[in-house]
Amino acid sequence: MIADSALVAPDAAIGADVSIGAYSVIGAGVEIGAGCRIGSHVVIDGPTRIGEDNRIFPFSAIGGDPQDKKYVADGESRLVIGAGNTLREFCTINRGTAAGGGATVIGDHNWLMAYVHIAHDCVVGDHTVFANNATLAGHARVEDRATLGGFTGVHQFCRVGAYAFTAIASVALKDVPPFLMVSGNPARPGALNRVGLRRHGFAAERVETLKRAYKSVYRKGLLLKDALAEIQGLIQESGGETADDLRRFHDFIRASERGIVR
Repeated sequence: MIADSALVAPDAAIGADVSIGAYSVIGAGVEIGAGCRIGSHVVIDGPTRIGEDNRIFPFSAIGGDPQDKKYVADGESRLVIGAGNTLREFCTINRGTAAGGGATVIGDHNWLMAYVHIAHDCVVGDHTVFANNATLAGHARVEDRATLGGFTGVHQFCRVGAYAFTAIASVALKDVPPFLMVSGNPARPGALNRVGLRRHGFAAERVETLKRAYKSVYRKGLLLKDALAEIQGLIQESGGETADDLRRFHDFIRASERGIVR
């Protein structure tokens, strides 16, 4: 299932039932898991490990050298992609750098639309959606089930929390906490991502409690330390999944090094 015109390095490890389209190039040090579908004119450089059942559409460039002037070619640099991801046309994902930990890591079941770019040393969780032209600068992190609208840009070292949503052409210069919906350049919070939470099966009680936490940070005019103290009180009042949600929101904000969108 490898096209005659495809070029596959002798040491590339190709799993069972993998198809590779015409004129694609699979470089040295590449591992492709079983059931992957690689379209035509795709370039995959190593060291790169790709899990099972991924679909990579034409003209994507995966595992290229980091776009970092400090990158040293003989340093540690790899890309790790999980299983069940879809990478549409012209996606570009760069390997990591030694200074950034050595690896760019993409999780499972992510949906990357055309022209998405993920730079060196980024970490992307599971079940995310990157709309067309969404871009991560180096060292950025995107947590599980976040959605990045088209033409979103995320500044280097910034984080986007779980279940967050960025509107079209948003520019995140600071961390976007979990469960938020943000928009603008620079991105500013608009509301809790209530529609997204309902679509992911959040019960009304969970959403309403998160709304109270959101108001503590963004609507009451409190100092951040006082808002976090209020959220701690909500955690103590809550239980089960609701307490877990609040703890995720609280801990993300508390751990922020760049500051959060305000």
